[in-house]
Amino acid sequence: MHVSLIIDQYMTLQNAMHFRLRSILLLISASIATVTLARAQAIAPTRVAIINAQKAVGDTQEIKKAQAALEAKYRPRQQEIDALQRDLQNIQQQLNAPNVAPERAAQLRADGTQKQKRLQRLSEDLQADVNNERQDILGRSGRQMTEVVKKLAEERNLDIVIDITNTLYFKPALDITADATAAYDKAYPAR
Repeated sequence: MHVSLIIDQYMTLQNAMHFRLRSILLLISASIATVTLARAQAIAPTRVAIINAQKAVGDTQEIKKAQAALEAKYRPRQQEIDALQRDLQNIQQQLNAPNVAPERAAQLRADGTQKQKRLQRLSEDLQADVNNERQDILGRSGRQMTEVVKKLAEERNLDIVIDITNTLYFKPALDITADATAAYDKAYPAR
């Protein structure tokens, strides 16, 4: 019996030492993981910037010049539309006047219908032409702005640039919109 008591005490002591050793190893592992995580966070902070891409492109000299060119190019067609609208208003006033002869009213309605159809066609054609040309300009400028923003991000060692439309809050110091516009104007001067 005496030997079995010694063996039991030995086993209890061995289990206690094994438990302590496991506890120490777990504590060391947790400490190493904490230090490693802290170092990783200290080494690689994420650098973020915010941009209003629509404003950045819209404020470029190239877009301002293109907008003025579009207005000048399509001004005669817009003036024709405006003249037709005035003619239609004039026809409506004449139809609303007292004592309009039935033959005159019929002629005014026919003229109004013809002018209304012409106005509709001109307006739709003008809108389509302007939209197509504007989309071409904005598409090209948007691609160029993307390249400018990438270059700015690399120069400033930024990890991510987020468009303002997807952002609820940001510090104003993170906004690079004006810088992007200036860089764009430098890279792509208005011709």
